[in-house]
Amino acid sequence: MFGTHGNCQKHERTHNGEKPYVCKQCGKAFSTQNYCKIHERIHTGEKPYVCKQCGKAFSTQRYCKKHEKIHTGEKPYVCKHCGKAFSTQDHCKVHERIHTGEKPYVCKQCGKAFNTHSCCKRHEMTHTGEKPYVCKQCGKAFSTQGCCKIHERIHTGEKPYVCKQCGKAFSTQGCCKIHERIHTGEKPYVCKQCGKAFRLLGACKVHERIHTGEKPYVCTQCGKSFTVRGACQIHERTHTPEKPYVCKQCGRAFSKQRYCRKHERNHTRDKPYVCKQCGKAFSKHGYCKRHERTHTGH
Repeated sequence: MFGTHGNCQKHERTHNGEKPYVCKQCGKAFSTQNYCKIHERIHTGEKPYVCKQCGKAFSTQRYCKKHEKIHTGEKPYVCKHCGKAFSTQDHCKVHERIHTGEKPYVCKQCGKAFNTHSCCKRHEMTHTGEKPYVCKQCGKAFSTQGCCKIHERIHTGEKPYVCKQCGKAFSTQGCCKIHERIHTGEKPYVCKQCGKAFRLLGACKVHERIHTGEKPYVCTQCGKSFTVRGACQIHERTHTPEKPYVCKQCGRAFSKQRYCRKHERNHTRDKPYVCKQCGKAFSKHGYCKRHERTHTGH
């Protein structure tokens, strides 16, 4: 039952897919006038909702109210699984999905599931190619406003998120939260098989492959599979001449970082061979000769 005819019509659009409200700037269509107005603020930059404490402005009332709870410190929503408290019910629900593994948002294109609506929407744009958010500095386009803002901090050097423990600053809230777990010891991601806890979701997923035997990264040359992308990339270099790790002393290149580091230690030993031109010393006669050629051009 609906209180008004308008509310009923709005609900019916979720079934019939009708989107009668169209953005004047880009032509994107919406099921409600309110959604259309909020979207149009991307183009106009309008932020009518202002925080009473610090004056920060927001495009929606919901975002403004969520922000204002930062100042009050109010965290009325508590996780049923671990007791962690949150300022908003949404944040609490998203957090609880870490424990339950629930992923209620499904991509209409490929069926991939996500634990938040925003992550799902962001993913769906990889299928459509839509990138409505443009960097003011260099013109690079992004599928989400959040990604665009983070990118723009490369140009401005802004790092608005500061660790409460040590004062280290970060360009994204996510990086700051991950860092703070070093101080708190919080490990919210737990292996379903053995109960081992991890600070990072990625580390937990890699660990779980020990139990499942999953090796999703496959060498394009020989078909050998790996549990982590990095191991696969290192292996693939055995098929190609790629050697991205270069010794700072002599310029010798290596396919693996550990080989390069091991080699660089050779330079810290005795260096009896000295360049006649500039006095630079080397541990091996061959290195010295190679270097001296940089002066002669031979």
